[in-house]
Formats: sequence, C-alpha cells, structure tokens
Amino acid sequence: MSSITNLLPAVVIGGPPHSGKSVLAYSLSHALRLQNVPHYVLRAYPDGEGDWANEADLDLVRALRIKGIGTPEWTRRVARDISVRPFPLIIDPGGKPTAWQEAIFRECTHGILLCPDPSSHAEWLERFQAHHLILLADLKSELHGENVLESISGHLRGTLAGLERGQIASGPAFERLVEWLARLFGYSAAELREFHLKQAPAETVIELDRLGRTLGSLDAQRHWIVSELPRVLDYLPRAKPIALYDRAPNWLYAALARHAFPSDFFQFDARLGWVRPPLLQQAIANPEGPVRSRLTQFEEFAAIKFELADSYLDYIDAESLVVPHVPERTGLVLDGRLPLWLWTALARVYTQVLWLAIYQPQFHDHALVIQSNLAAPQAGIRIPYTPQRNSLE
Repeated sequence: MSSITNLLPAVVIGGPPHSGKSVLAYSLSHALRLQNVPHYVLRAYPDGEGDWANEADLDLVRALRIKGIGTPEWTRRVARDISVRPFPLIIDPGGKPTAWQEAIFRECTHGILLCPDPSSHAEWLERFQAHHLILLADLKSELHGENVLESISGHLRGTLAGLERGQIASGPAFERLVEWLARLFGYSAAELREFHLKQAPAETVIELDRLGRTLGSLDAQRHWIVSELPRVLDYLPRAKPIALYDRAPNWLYAALARHAFPSDFFQFDARLGWVRPPLLQQAIANPEGPVRSRLTQFEEFAAIKFELADSYLDYIDAESLVVPHVPERTGLVLDGRLPLWLWTALARVYTQVLWLAIYQPQFHDHALVIQSNLAAPQAGIRIPYTPQRNSLE
C-alpha cells in the first residue's frame, strides 16, 4: 500500500494538557463522518480514551481513563502505524510528549495548534516547525470565551471556546476547519474505497454504511441503533465467509464475527488494512501477559474484564493469546477497552457460552447481548451489568 499511503495526510493536533485536543479531534471526526469523508482518528497516547470518552457519563470517563506516558516501544509501533496509514489521519498526541515520543511527529504531514496561552503556543509551534509540519490552523482554546474566526490567510486563525468533554466544537473557525480538512482528506475518497474493497480477502464484502442505510438502522447522527441488531443478523447469511468494511461500534463487529463463525471472517483496520481476527486459546491466563483479565462469576452469568498491559497491543503479538476459560452452561459479558480486531477474536473464541454480551461505557450499567442460544435473553437485549471499574494491577 506504500504507493498510496505515502500520499495521505496525517494531521496532528498539538497543544498542552486540558486544551481540548481530544474534544476537537472527536468533533472534527463527527463532522467529517456526516460528510462521508474517509479518515481515522488515532489517539497516539496511552490514556485509553476514544469516542466513548466524549459520549459517556463524565464521572465514568474519569474512572476509566488510564494514566501513563507509554514506552519507547509503544511509540515506535504507533509511529509505524502512522507511516503505513491506509486512511487520512487526525492524530491526538497527548499534551506532554517526551523526546522519544516525537517520533510520532516525524510521520505527520500537517498540524493544528490548539493552545490557551503564549508560552504553550511558542512550545508547540517550535515543535511543529522542527518537524516541518504544514500549519493548517492556529487556534486559541478558551473555556468561557467566544468562538471567533480571525483570518484564513495562509492558515486559519481563530478561537474555539468551551471544548469540554461531552460537548461538540462549534463556531465559524471550527466550521471553516472542517471545510479545509474535508478538501484535504476528500480528494482520494473514491479511489481509497475502491482500492480497499478490491483487496478484500472474501467474496462477500459487507459495506456497513450501505447496510445501515439499506436497513434503516442508523440514527440521524449516523450511529448504529442498538435495537436494530436482530434485524441485521436476520438479514445476513449465517456461517458464511464475510469481510466487513466501514466504521461501526465494537458490538456490531463482534456480533457479525460470531454470526460468520465457523467460516472465515475479515475486517478492514484503519491502521493495518485487511486483517483476520487472531486465534485465541482458552486456558489459565498468564497474569504477566500482554492482556490482563479477571473472570468474575455472578449468579446468572460470568464476566471478564480485560486490560492491555502496555496500553497498546500489536496485532502480530496477539496470535495464540491465552484468555480465561469459561464453562459452557453460562452467559458471558466481555468488558474492556480493546482493539476492534481483539473484540472480534473474543467473539469467535467464546462460542460455547449460552449467550454473549458486550459492555460499553455508553450503556451505563448494562451490557448488550450480541449472540444467544436461548429464547431469552435474545441478541439486541440489554442486561443489567455493573462494570468492574478498578484496575487489574
């Protein structure tokens, strides 16, 4: 893919901690998705955040966030992923990158400054210039200020206010930035999609955006409707090889990976291209392994919470990963913040359980059943589940 990926933009949002970078990244991605602009948001910092951090209850977000600075190996792998990107990227690098973490910037092409004060602005501007990033926007972040567009000469200048978790950025500077990114990212949208789909390793390729529109399973914000899961499963053939393309929540990917079992299943990863979920083994899990887990037996079902030991799990390190064994005659809830390809792998290893459910922070104290061998609960039903919020360390 190098002949294409080297031409794709990688836009990093730079600024100090608490300047609103994650909220801006989420808001830009949300606006670009509404315009069908292909891209991917890469959070190149090991704090466990994702879209869920802007959609879930704020107290839950604080409880679930991971504190840490990563490792040189973790950074090397993130930089590698950026260098072979199959999509245009928006990158949130964290607020205090170390010298070795700046390897990430060497793989980027453009930058957006988001700073609240002159000192942080000077620091981040110097960092951008040192790595020869093309400056798209120089924005001031204010908690209680006014959204202002000052200039679009050379690069965009203005103020973004109120970039707090749970909010969506707005105002003239934000809207103009979305326009610029749509042009920067959109020039190869059709070419990218056609190229990706031609490389699909299965005869049946399911374009999830098209499927959602066909079935009417997307809401006004183009989010998948949870209650539509049974209809999606009924619509697609069971136990047939499939390849999934397009953005969708982990519960839908896991449900379709299980639906295709035991036939082949492939998914398009915005970092890796087409991948097959790694083969996992049920056994006594290694507490020092790359994925930590805790199995809890409740009265009516079992639950497993997973955590990544180093905040980043490389796909090539996951083959034959050991996960806890679960008895056959029980339901199972899976809980954790994991790569999408690991969610689909888990859905295909725990095939012996009576029913399988996925917990997401947006579900609050419930988990969504994605597959069931019983009359109740059926797929698409939410069951009460209190997430295990404490660390596994």
